[in-house]
Amino acid sequence: MIREPNHRLAAAMAEAGASNKGLAKRVREVAERHGEHLGTTHVAVQRWLDGRGIQRQTAVYVAEALSHRLRRRVTPRDLGFPGGSAAPVPAVGRGYAGSLSETLHTLEGLTHQRPEDGPWDEPRPADTELHSAAFTWLVSRPDGVPVDGSGTRRVGMREVAAIRTAVGFFMQLDFQFGGGHAHKAFRHYFREDVLPLLGGSYGARVGEALFQAASEMSQLLAWTAYDCGNHALADRYMLSTLRLTQVVGDRMMGARILANMSHQANYLGQADQALRLARASVEGCGAGATPRAQALFSAHEARALSTAQDRRGAVRAMNEAERFFERADSEDDPAWLCYMDEAELMGEFCHCFRDLGQRSEALRFARRAVELTDPKYARTLGLCRLVLAQSQLMSGDLEAAVATAALAVEAGDALQSARFQRYVGDFQREVSAAHATHPVVQQFSGQVREAMNRLGDE
Repeated sequence: MIREPNHRLAAAMAEAGASNKGLAKRVREVAERHGEHLGTTHVAVQRWLDGRGIQRQTAVYVAEALSHRLRRRVTPRDLGFPGGSAAPVPAVGRGYAGSLSETLHTLEGLTHQRPEDGPWDEPRPADTELHSAAFTWLVSRPDGVPVDGSGTRRVGMREVAAIRTAVGFFMQLDFQFGGGHAHKAFRHYFREDVLPLLGGSYGARVGEALFQAASEMSQLLAWTAYDCGNHALADRYMLSTLRLTQVVGDRMMGARILANMSHQANYLGQADQALRLARASVEGCGAGATPRAQALFSAHEARALSTAQDRRGAVRAMNEAERFFERADSEDDPAWLCYMDEAELMGEFCHCFRDLGQRSEALRFARRAVELTDPKYARTLGLCRLVLAQSQLMSGDLEAAVATAALAVEAGDALQSARFQRYVGDFQREVSAAHATHPVVQQFSGQVREAMNRLGDE
């Protein structure tokens, strides 16, 4: 009997940059998450590519593994396999909670979900849902610390200090290695070490500090889910964290969550939604925000206006951000705002000018961002290098653009970040569309394929 090679599977693996060994490893991991042990190896993957048989449930696991890599839903039939049904993913935290108990229940449920579990085709909340949540937060009054809790564990400032120290460590992990590297550790720590403290016994001063620290950690979970590419899960974390900030009226952290939601919407090309959320962050904290925080919020407004091609509005927002930043005093800022330095501001501005098509300004600010960014912020540095490469390409300097992008790929090979991978892919498609046969472009494309294969084998 002559078997036909499975061209659909081969094409999906090539698009995902997955080697036989890498796909086998991911299929085993998917199966384990569903309570099944598989001994899948690269030999089995080659059999599937040769057109030999596969168990129906194994085909489902293959589809789930490739869905994660491709950031979209892939079915067994899409891969040339018999059909099957994927394991359901629980749906929790779809709206702005009405109470603290509901918020904590939602957050606990979310910590049992992994970004890589998908589903990748789940729609994000409608504009009306997000706007309703933002409006509710804007007009809310603090719930107040639940100091009459029945928990037997007594919580003090030592426990709060431990959470804040962990937040600092986890933030650095995210910046240096990407959201995919440390999200599992974030989830476990938040579920096992932070949430139980919120149900403990504490006074008003400790309670306020505790809820602020918990919001900082929850914000990291939201951000890393976004960086992993699971936008539906990120939305749920962001909405729940926004609600958590209402407990003690932490307006600056709440405004930061709205700014993060704007950042995500802008990344997804939803400029109108991004603009409304950014403006809610600007207005939501008002005079209670430090100048550094106000600079951050105005920079996000500028990003949304640039995506919407509103040049005048974007320049106004950038000027506001710059004026606020000139007044920044680190002594007034919360620790979670430490990353908002001049390099970060230049990075926001170079994105704005790139999106507005202003080549000389994009080049100038991207170069400045790359020069100023501390290498410990590896993801930020990688993204800014790729914006610089795009700006160089816009200016007609092909070899410089490819050299810059190649350096970004080489230096960012440890980043588990869907956003970084998308920036790389966007540049590769852009440069290949215009210069596919140029030797430096062909060499760069080979470098990208090798990097994606390494990620698939990890």
